[in-house]
Amino acid sequence: MQLVTWNLNSLKVRLPHVLDWLVAQQPDVVCLQETKLDDPFFPAAAFHAAGYHASYSGQKTYNGVAILSKAAAHETVNAIPDWVDPQKRVLAATIEGVRIVCVYAPNGQSVGSDKYDYKLRWLAALHHWLQTELARYPRLALLGDFNIAPQARDVYDAAAWEGKILCSPPERAALQALLGLELKDSFRLFPQEDASYSWWDYRMNAFRRNLGLRIDHILLSAPLAKHCIACRIDKAPRRLERPSDHAPVIAVLDIPS
Repeated sequence: MQLVTWNLNSLKVRLPHVLDWLVAQQPDVVCLQETKLDDPFFPAAAFHAAGYHASYSGQKTYNGVAILSKAAAHETVNAIPDWVDPQKRVLAATIEGVRIVCVYAPNGQSVGSDKYDYKLRWLAALHHWLQTELARYPRLALLGDFNIAPQARDVYDAAAWEGKILCSPPERAALQALLGLELKDSFRLFPQEDASYSWWDYRMNAFRRNLGLRIDHILLSAPLAKHCIACRIDKAPRRLERPSDHAPVIAVLDIPS
């Protein structure tokens, strides 16, 4: 099973990129973030023609998440229970016995801001809910744009970013709390090249200069992590014309049937 997370920064703009990539890579499950589309405008027919079921929860201009899968999705949930929030940031579904949770964490804007406080509260609500989800679904994969670089090695200039948004101690502690639920960062299960990132600013020729951060993650529960055989970042879509500022992250699981 090949699992993918990809923040598109507008599905409407990036739809041709996604469809071409699906044909070339043939992943089993793809979690999309920042689709920025109201549900009536989601291109489900285009994905169906490409061989994928589509579950989605979106809103115009901002946010929006979706799960594409070759197999049908069941038990779909499009919000964190008991968390009242108009922002569309969470989508969960069971696919071939694996609980897939797609998330788009808040950016937080700046440390100490109201949006930063919202980010930390949102992460705490996610943590609380996942405790229940993991009890019900031991085979769980949490995929998405977390807007958190876990460690100094996940930032092109750790000293410059230290304590700032995406790298502040409370944000990193919140991510560690998720990992404390016995989730594993699939990317770090394997040796990786230095300076491996999943997001690059559009400014300053950041991608060409590899001035990036690793903020897109695939976290696997222990029963899934033991079957993970590879994880990589595919930088090729970031080289396309009018790309997303994020690249897809791909984890490969060899799950016995």
